[in-house]
Amino acid sequence: MKTLDQVRATLQPYPVEVEFPDISRWQAGTHGVDYVHTFDSGQPGPHVMIMALTHGNEVSGAITVDALLQAGIKPRQGRLTLAFGNVEAYERFDPQDIDATRYVEEDMNRVWQVERLEGAEDSIELNRARALRPVIDSVDLLLDIHSMHEEAPPVMMSGARRKGLGFAAALGVPEVVIVDGGHPNGKRMRDYQGFGDATPHKNALLIETGQHFSRRSERVARDIAARFLMVTGAVEETDVATFLTPLQPTRQRFLQVTDAVVASTMDFSFSDDFRGLELIERAGTVIATDGDRAIVTPYDNCVLVQPSLRHLGPGVTVVRLAKVVNAQDVPE
Repeated sequence: MKTLDQVRATLQPYPVEVEFPDISRWQAGTHGVDYVHTFDSGQPGPHVMIMALTHGNEVSGAITVDALLQAGIKPRQGRLTLAFGNVEAYERFDPQDIDATRYVEEDMNRVWQVERLEGAEDSIELNRARALRPVIDSVDLLLDIHSMHEEAPPVMMSGARRKGLGFAAALGVPEVVIVDGGHPNGKRMRDYQGFGDATPHKNALLIETGQHFSRRSERVARDIAARFLMVTGAVEETDVATFLTPLQPTRQRFLQVTDAVVASTMDFSFSDDFRGLELIERAGTVIATDGDRAIVTPYDNCVLVQPSLRHLGPGVTVVRLAKVVNAQDVPE
């Protein structure tokens, strides 16, 4: 049976095009939680938050939050929190092994169930989530900045409810919005409590900016963060003008995830060099094999969402399958 190192050795390497900022200067948080900075305008308004480094090797968010803090961005209404999540994983980043520091002990974006946060289990990521939880509980509007294993167009993950889709549409970018309920092996931060239910005043978006270490991902992260702050009313355009790109909002496409393909063996391979958002026209098309099992598309015009083998293992989601939908098809 193949090892993960053997699998990774067959995959295309990506250059590290961006500089990793030294975020140690932001360790002392404003309210007792390391790497979490909250600013209060003194005016009524929502508590708005931008989170970076939910995964330790997803540097575009770290670059963006570092830049926002350096720029001294403050809210014109409500409160603004700028935070770095899995700092311990980030500090262990090795450019010779770029996929190894997504997390240290477990994925911090799979631990956001109340029973886990309040349970007896222990891990570096779970303990960091517990430290962040009191802040997260007070947030009304969240942007969680992520990036992807493979080079692909940016996508916005809006969650499973129409309120998230509407929030993504208000930003106007990126072109593709994914309506999804998360992963089968644990709850994401963007789905935690009121973010993922029908609570009207709480909402969250998760942006996948592109390949982890590309300059394009950095530009996307800065632009999306600025648009998020503008749409939430936290800032005006003049406050974040240097973060915006000339890209104008375009007609968005909405895709709804219907299936998660979970590997059962280390002998999993795709039928082509898929990177993301490929549209497979015919149902029954073989897109991968998992040992002796063929993985086929369940319907016509099936779109592949974030296919990657860089963290392959039994029980790991290696691609999700989505169909094109209209906004009115998404449940309230």
